[in-house]
Amino acid sequence: MEKRININSTEPQAYKAMFALEGYLAKAEISKTLKELIKIRASQINNCAYCIDMHTKDALKNGDTSQRLFLVSAWREAAKFFTEEEQTVLKMTEEITLIHQNGLSEETYRKASGIFSENQIAQIIMAIVTINAWNRIAVSTHLEIED
Repeated sequence: MEKRININSTEPQAYKAMFALEGYLAKAEISKTLKELIKIRASQINNCAYCIDMHTKDALKNGDTSQRLFLVSAWREAAKFFTEEEQTVLKMTEEITLIHQNGLSEETYRKASGIFSENQIAQIIMAIVTINAWNRIAVSTHLEIED
């Protein structure tokens, strides 16, 4: 792929704002496992190899298993490997990432409301929004996977 601009070098204040969102999410009460599943699933949908590579490595370091990570894209068919909480977050991630289709459905929102607090739902939505922004930065600037 052709090398493109480096937004961090060209517009460092933009990255500073993105890292502020990451700082907020680091303090969120939703688990690191849920955050990584959000990042991986959204990145798969957005075909962001850079972020898939980064967040699968982070999930492994956090104690997740290779088998579960291999199955994230097929979580419905592999539901026994994911808790009800994780399945709900994966569904939210898909619906919000693919917002042009129907957005976050009433059914999914109701399910999430029965599992998570309002604060947790807000944190989940912000995690989904943030990784989608990072995906768009990485894909549009051709960020390369590091060895």
